[in-house]
Amino acid sequence: MIQSPFTTLELSRALRLERALQGVEELTQNALTIEADFAEELAVISPEFRASVHNLAHYLGIRQHDIRPLQQELHQLGLSSLGTIESHVMASLNAVLRTLYQLSDRSLTDHLKTEPLVTFETGKALLQQHTHAILGHNESDRAVQIMVTMPREATDHPQLIYDLLADGMNIMRINCAHDDAPAWQGMIEHLRQAQQQLNKPCKISFDLAGPKLRTGQIEPGPAVLRWHPQRNELGQVTSPALIQFICRFPEEKLSGVLLPVGDGLVAQAQVGDILYLQADARGRKRSVLVTAVHEGYVTGECQRTAYVTTGMPLKLYRDSHLICEDAIGNLPSVVQSISLTPGDILEVVQGDALGKGAERNSDDQVVVPGTVSCTLPEIFRDVKSGERIFFDDGIIEGIIQEVQNGSFQVKIVAVAGGSAKLKSEKGINLPDTDLHLPALTEKDLQDLEFIAQYGDMVALSFVQSPEDILQLISQINRHRAYQLGIILKIETQRAFSHLPSLLMTAMQHPYIAVMIARGDLGVEVGFERMSEVQEEILWLCEAAHVPVIWATQVLESLAKEGLPSRAEVTDAAMGIRAECVMLNKGPYINQTLKFLCGILTRMQTHQEKRMATLRQLSVCSKKLI
Repeated sequence: MIQSPFTTLELSRALRLERALQGVEELTQNALTIEADFAEELAVISPEFRASVHNLAHYLGIRQHDIRPLQQELHQLGLSSLGTIESHVMASLNAVLRTLYQLSDRSLTDHLKTEPLVTFETGKALLQQHTHAILGHNESDRAVQIMVTMPREATDHPQLIYDLLADGMNIMRINCAHDDAPAWQGMIEHLRQAQQQLNKPCKISFDLAGPKLRTGQIEPGPAVLRWHPQRNELGQVTSPALIQFICRFPEEKLSGVLLPVGDGLVAQAQVGDILYLQADARGRKRSVLVTAVHEGYVTGECQRTAYVTTGMPLKLYRDSHLICEDAIGNLPSVVQSISLTPGDILEVVQGDALGKGAERNSDDQVVVPGTVSCTLPEIFRDVKSGERIFFDDGIIEGIIQEVQNGSFQVKIVAVAGGSAKLKSEKGINLPDTDLHLPALTEKDLQDLEFIAQYGDMVALSFVQSPEDILQLISQINRHRAYQLGIILKIETQRAFSHLPSLLMTAMQHPYIAVMIARGDLGVEVGFERMSEVQEEILWLCEAAHVPVIWATQVLESLAKEGLPSRAEVTDAAMGIRAECVMLNKGPYINQTLKFLCGILTRMQTHQEKRMATLRQLSVCSKKLI
């Protein structure tokens, strides 16, 4: 028998080499083909992004296929598995091809002898260049920058902004959905003063409010206030209810229940007097002991619970003698809500009609379903039966059942905790609906005049189509604010699905970034997919050399309550994958800022960008819109 000169191991390696070579060549051809297909889009790109848009096109070409088997072949050959290909696609493919050609004793093609437009070195440099162009230079040792949302108090407290800048804030974020131009002006002036004192750079970013897809006002409840003492487990009073009877509000903040009364009662009251309620809202007699008299108000204590309403008569007694009579002034109405459980029907109506809960009969059966309004007429035109709808950050989920002119009915299918109360001004998400809403509202256009003068970047809320971006670019050019950066807020299913198209359109402008607005986006795509979706956004943006802002609820518990959860700390550490992390406002924001600086500084010694296995991405297979 003639013995083969090749061993089984050598044959296996030769076959693997051939399969890997064929696979990488096909990927390279796919990347070059899609680059040619996008020739029209590539022709209008800003010069700053010419190389980057070609790299993005190459990435879209290879991610239209599942290359995990090829990755496994390359790994077994001891070669790069293409797991970190994003910022330099063609350079990575060419490097692997050269090695495969050499291992197969083949001559290099002319393509492999030519240096690609984006190399290993320039890919990383382009991302850094584009990051500095819009987010500014970070002078600290921390690679990832931090954006901090300004609270209303920042207008009147310059020390707050000074401390944030001193503690590591790189970008000051102003949300145009809140406050107004004079308040924003005050924040900016305080920042400029702090910059002069600390000699530290800091950019200013404005979030446009965008169309407000929210619930309307709910019908107010009765004007009633309740006071009650503190009791222990045995029902014994441990601390009486504290009531402040006020005719003029003092400068200091008061505790307890605040009740408006006339000047005469406050002027005549003395410590030890008794204020009598002949009957509260439940018909119960109550007495309040006067414990302190101040300029403009009287403090009292009561050992019993009471419900009081506007106009309820009061009598002031001293040693059983009537001193004066008065009445409780105007009280605020109780904020109402609509109670919802699975199976309930909720009617959503167009306009500004006040919402109200369901009407029930004596058997507790619903006679008339609850209603809530939404002032955006477009949604009543676009929604269809069978589509999902979410209220209040996904706490309440429903299915649209019946669509009529100016209204539609929703069947509630899931509620966090089994039941929830829907209040005014709560967010509405329609992930299945093809909404045709203008990205720029009249308010946004007015705010852009201020932003163009004072801002370094502007975040486009509710971006859904390339036309939205082109409209913003047109407005920026109209104001001659050519240096104003654009942040695309990816907060809807539609925006994520068309991200490649949005990126290519935004690349017509020289300064762009992407914000992963994880709050609304999580509701839209489903929280079980959120981790996957944010990874895909990070990959696509790295391929486009576009900086990413990691936003929404980062260390939220720490900022609001002073103590983070373990999950939040892990989430914050993941921010090292982005170029910037955004913090929201809260009473513990300075502590949160320092905490985040420490996490990001330590994490950058462990990780820069992670290797990934590359399955097919459906988002890369969609045609540009």
